[in-house]
Order: sequence, then structure tokens, then C-alpha cells
Amino acid sequence: MTIPDQLQQYRQEMQEELKQLLAYWQHYTIDEVHGGFAGQVDANNIIHPFAPKGAVLNARILWSFAAAYRLTKEESYLNTADRALDYLLTHFIDMQHGGVYWSLDYKGQILDSKKQVYAIAFAIYALSEYYRCYQNDSIKEKAIEMYNVLVRRTYDKEHGGFKEAFTQDWQPIAEQRLSEKDDNTPKSMNTHLHVLEAFTNLYRIWPNENLGWHIEELMDDFENHIINQQTHTLHLFFEMDWTVKGDTISFGHDIEAAWLLLEAAEVLGDESIIERTKQTAVTIATAAVKGLDDDGGLWYESSGDGSHWVLEKHSWPQAEAMVGFFNAWQLTGDEKWLRHSVDSWHFAKQYLKDPAGEWYWGIYKDGSLMQKDKAGFWKCPYHTTRACMEIIKRIGKLQKF
Repeated sequence: MTIPDQLQQYRQEMQEELKQLLAYWQHYTIDEVHGGFAGQVDANNIIHPFAPKGAVLNARILWSFAAAYRLTKEESYLNTADRALDYLLTHFIDMQHGGVYWSLDYKGQILDSKKQVYAIAFAIYALSEYYRCYQNDSIKEKAIEMYNVLVRRTYDKEHGGFKEAFTQDWQPIAEQRLSEKDDNTPKSMNTHLHVLEAFTNLYRIWPNENLGWHIEELMDDFENHIINQQTHTLHLFFEMDWTVKGDTISFGHDIEAAWLLLEAAEVLGDESIIERTKQTAVTIATAAVKGLDDDGGLWYESSGDGSHWVLEKHSWPQAEAMVGFFNAWQLTGDEKWLRHSVDSWHFAKQYLKDPAGEWYWGIYKDGSLMQKDKAGFWKCPYHTTRACMEIIKRIGKLQKF
């Protein structure tokens, strides 16, 4: 098959996959009783109506459906985005102290009021995307307000970067980690990657000088602290002064960062930064290849020296691999990167797709399914739908020339 034929088929499959994914979320997750969306749908597509509701899940649903509406102009997607927006504004936003609550109970009452910078970043990301659907100034102002709160309350003026978490009223908090698997450190790669992603989307609708400065500094943080300059993988956890803690490699985050860093550079529009970041994107993608298995799937994690591997293939890294490797192909013209991208999709299609429409959480080394949620605190439509939309848009642009 010729490259143009491969691209055409890839794009068509992504268009169909996007429809199926979004249809799943519309069918299984809308909470008609208490508003918003169900906090959990398990591996067997059983809805758990009394599960807690997370800010990250709600914001990612908002982003996914707003972005899908912008791409397709399908009215039902905007309706679902409206629902997510209303629930975010009504229940998750802390009107007194700013930011968003971490979680609510199924009725929409505060469950965990802590301020996790990661969750606030996703709220900014989602609000900015919704504004791009149709220019509602009040939504833009809400995104800017949340950005100002985040910078004022969480920016580290001494060392740069952003602190992880606080109490509801922005006091220090002992438990700063995002999840039980993370190290309890005051800074993390994951939070900084998604703050960068959020600021990039906000800059599209609000090209503010101070915001641009923070984006550029975040990119410097990646170059100077987060990217391991010997291995071109990402360090994950840090002390306040950027002292590295641990040596775990997260292949999914590596390949995700490869294209998100370039996206940020392109939004800033500085050609010297863009050219430098193009090189960075390819070197990170090259390092991420170490995590690929023969079946095209990307392993979850390994130790820095390769002595210990988490031999699981989660769904979200496959989605990021589709985009990150495609991005490397666009930058280099080397067909191996296009093959890696397509192979990532073929792996997901063969092993992860549920006939109901959503992807399973992942598989173990022996190919057995991981019996974890289809929707929940960390299982959202964001990685998969974004991968579909990125491939659709990127191939669409190529086919115009």
C-alpha cells in the first residue's frame, strides 16, 4: 500500500473510531439523576451510580466533546460539552478560594477539597477549548481567572515550576501526590507537562505576554530539569530545587511530551524555539522506542537501568504513541515512524477495543485483560479521542498539499 493510501485509510479509521468512542461516553456515563457524569463504569460496562466524581474526569470530558464539536460540528457533542461545562462551573469550582475541588460525591457535594495543580490545569485546558467552540467571553474570563489563581498560589518563585498540591485555602499539605503509585514529592513531570498543555491552549485564545513567558519557562524546565540529557527520557519526581527522585521511566509520558512540547513551541511562534524543540521531539521519540514490544504495543514503565519492567500495556500510552510517532514522521520523513504510529493503532484495535466502543484499561504480558474501569478518576475519553482528532487533522493538512 502506498503512503497516501495508508494515510487515507488511517484517517478514515480514526474518524470512525472517534464516533464510537464519543458515543460510548454519551451512552454509558451521563448521570440523568444527579447531574454531570457517572464517576465510574467498570470493565463490564456496569455503571456505578454512587461512585465519587473527579475534577479531572469532568474536565477531560469537557475538553473531549468541545474539541470534537470544533472538528466535526456535530451538535450532540456540543450538548455533551455544555453538560460538562455546567457541572464544572456549578459544582467543581471553588468560588471562595479559586481553583477546583479534587472530588465530589455522587450528589455533587464536596468529598475532597484539596487543590491539586494537575486538576486545575485540566480545568484551564477544557475551558479554553470550550471557548474555541464559540467565543463566550465569560468562559474565557473564567479560564484566565483560574490561570491567575494557579500562578499566584502555586508558582515557585525561587526555583521555577509549580508546586503539586495544597489544602482548599492554599495552605501546605502533607499528601501531595496525584495517586498511590506516585512518589510524594513537591514537583512532578506529570503536573508540569499538563500545566504546559493547559497554558498552550489558553495562549491560543489569550496571547498574553506573561502567559507566554510562563510557557517558555516551562519548556526550559523540561530542557534543564525534566529531560534526562543522557537518555532523553523524562525524570518523573523532584524535590523543590529540582533534585531528581527515583529513576522510573514512563514510556507513555515520554512519547506524549515529544509532541506536546512542539505544540507549545509552535503556539509561541518563535522560530529558534521551534527548531530546537523539533530536535527534542525526535530524540525523545527515539528514546521511547525502547518501550515498544514486537506487537506494536508500548510497555508501561521500566527502571532507568532496565532491570525492572512493569510489563503491562495500558490504553493511554498507545494513544499517545499514535500521535508522538506520527509527529516524528512529519518531522523527519522517515517511514519507520509512520509504521510505529500505525502499529500502535493496530495494537489498540486488536487488543484494547471493546465492541461497546471504549478501550479496555490495558492488558498484561500474557495478553489477558486488566479488569479495571472503562470510566473513572483516571479513565477518561481524553487520550483516545485526542489521538483520533490529532491524526485526522494532521493527515487532513497533508492531503491539502
